[in-house]
Amino acid sequence: MTRSIAVLFALLIAGAVAAQERYVGYYYPEITSEEDFDRVVRASQGAGKAVRIDFINVLTTAQLDAPESPRFVFFGKGEGANTLILVALDDEVFSTLYRARAIMAQLTVSVRQGGFFRQEELEYVATFYDLLQLMQFDELVISDGHSWSHKVTFKRQ
Repeated sequence: MTRSIAVLFALLIAGAVAAQERYVGYYYPEITSEEDFDRVVRASQGAGKAVRIDFINVLTTAQLDAPESPRFVFFGKGEGANTLILVALDDEVFSTLYRARAIMAQLTVSVRQGGFFRQEELEYVATFYDLLQLMQFDELVISDGHSWSHKVTFKRQ
């Protein structure tokens, strides 16, 4: 019985790793750095797949409606769309992890102006990462689309 449980657990872990690895080499290069984001500004209200997909659609529509061409793309992956992926479309925008983090800070400004952060009185404390955590994304992968990828894992309480 104990051995059967151990085998089942190993298969579940292998399945999760295999799912993650299918994105590597297709959507982005190997993960070269990682971090955990464990700050929780507010307990999540149980956001589901539809909320995450709508969020990605709003971000993408805003980019496509802008007068300039998008410099990076957003898309969700995973059964529950729990992985948000951002990939650069040119060689400058995410040329370093520091520039990618600057874009995340800029996205913070954009989402703070939205009604949700104001309604929840989070406009002065929450960041783009906080929003992703509230929407129950499991992870964010940022990549230059060429040589590096950075993964942020969102921890929940």
